[in-house]
Amino acid sequence: PGASDPPVTGRCPARPVLAVACRDVTIRLTVDRQRWWQHAVDVAATTPGLVPVVKGNGYGFGRAGLSAAAVALSPLIAVGTVHELVGLPAEAIPVVLTPTLRRPPEPPEGHHAPVLTVADLAHVHALATWGGQVVVKLESSMHRFGAARDAAAELIAEAQHVGLRTVGVALHLPLAGDDDARRAEIEAWLPHVDPSLDVWLSHLAPDTYTSLPTTHHYKLRLGSYLWHGDRGALQLTADVLQTRPVVGGTTVGYHHTPVPGDGTLVVVGAGTAAGVYPNPGTDGELRSPFHFQRRRLALAEPPHMHTALLFVPTGDPVPAVGGWVDLQRPLTQTAVDEIDWR
Repeated sequence: PGASDPPVTGRCPARPVLAVACRDVTIRLTVDRQRWWQHAVDVAATTPGLVPVVKGNGYGFGRAGLSAAAVALSPLIAVGTVHELVGLPAEAIPVVLTPTLRRPPEPPEGHHAPVLTVADLAHVHALATWGGQVVVKLESSMHRFGAARDAAAELIAEAQHVGLRTVGVALHLPLAGDDDARRAEIEAWLPHVDPSLDVWLSHLAPDTYTSLPTTHHYKLRLGSYLWHGDRGALQLTADVLQTRPVVGGTTVGYHHTPVPGDGTLVVVGAGTAAGVYPNPGTDGELRSPFHFQRRRLALAEPPHMHTALLFVPTGDPVPAVGGWVDLQRPLTQTAVDEIDWR
């Protein structure tokens, strides 16, 4: 990829590559190419030490295609597990975020060996014959992975003893709270961290990140903010496969749910197989993720494998067969069938 354009590779299906439109699929992500890429380039230009995250489903874009875009921003790329090392560009230096209890696979010829994460002695001992680079995870207020302050030095020393090279420490910060609280967590750890080690951070606003104490060098892992930060550049839709009139009280769907009145049943090609479920509302009730002409489309029943059955009351606008309805679901949880770059 060039410095100004993300790559577009492949055609149907888009899993796991970036693809252009092919009309025999059901969930489409439309991307304003210029807006999307400009946001990513701007973030990279203003975030020294940026580490793009390419994990899971590739934030809706697919890992293979998104990793090709990521290396245009930074050679370092963070992936979720050792299983996500497959398919990365040769120039990428992968960093595996989740600790592993087994030796990683040998990289293909011409590829870089990964940087692994360790969080306790079991992870270090599992890599005793590997001899690569590691990042030591520190315990944060998440209390998930991570060494406590009284154990971090021992963990780093043991990693060196078995032949591992510690290149940094990582602090995985919670989504709860605000940046002031996250900054306080970082600053409480800094006196206990060797300044020669990079401090890897997450879930931190770029402005807060760039104003951290100059006693240490930092790296910032960014995923959602980097790839989804300009929401106006992204639109998720599902196609309409069939419509039919229905009389109030008619029972429909797998569970014979009665419809509340006269109207139209709309069958949409998006269901649980693609990660499409009702969305939680602020009142605790589940809500339909589908919209048409700025109106929420009611679910006749919860989505199933590859389809959702919707109900439109008489008098409301009905989407046409072959048309598209808006789908509001997290891209990190949705399997996209095609990506249409505009």
